[in-house]
Amino acid sequence: MLTKSHIKLIASLSQKKFRTQHQLFIVEGLKGIKEFLNSSFELHQLFSVENVFNVEAILVSNQELKKISSLKTPNTALAIFKMPKLKPINENVLVVALDNVRDPGNLGTIIRLCDWFGIKDLVCNSATVDCYNPKVVQATMGSLSRVNISYLDLPQFLKEIKVETFGTFMNGKNIYIQNLPKQGVIILGNEANGISESVEAVIDKRISIPRFGDTQATESLNVATATAIALSEFKRGFTEM
Repeated sequence: MLTKSHIKLIASLSQKKFRTQHQLFIVEGLKGIKEFLNSSFELHQLFSVENVFNVEAILVSNQELKKISSLKTPNTALAIFKMPKLKPINENVLVVALDNVRDPGNLGTIIRLCDWFGIKDLVCNSATVDCYNPKVVQATMGSLSRVNISYLDLPQFLKEIKVETFGTFMNGKNIYIQNLPKQGVIILGNEANGISESVEAVIDKRISIPRFGDTQATESLNVATATAIALSEFKRGFTEM
């Protein structure tokens, strides 16, 4: 039975301060929920219009699901999961780092890209949108369950890490003709302003995705698109078929 306390908790988890306070976040839809149920994430509560899961669920009506869902068209089920404990970052492989990426859709897509390209660690500064924001979780399509995400002091992290760091800039060296390593950190910046000065100051190498248009008028690439191109180039020489 859906109670007032359930509704109050679910509504509160739309805000970061309450997600942090309760250490809980929301996943909606069958596919996403199943991805998390098959991962190391721990389920807190599950609400569903039909019993299609192999775990205990609170059955609700379509109307009740609509009341607690943040989606325009609720998708069968809503689950609350516990946030995982922080895991150490593996610095001996390729790591992606984000500096002030604010758009939930962009972050969700970047998490999916990390999952696709086998990136286990995504590092974000505190100004980057919360990865447990419901819009981010929805955009990851379950990939959030397979990527370790750390929020930290990015300049300090880049100073201390022992591998090369690569920042994406408009005026960097052409990524297509670089000899790219198997390990390192790829840093991508804010959608409008790029990489901040404090982060730029501690980056080893500047790389760029060149423009091929005749007019050279396009100002910049979407940060998620840039991530896809950068990861593809870094992985090009190390893909095992």
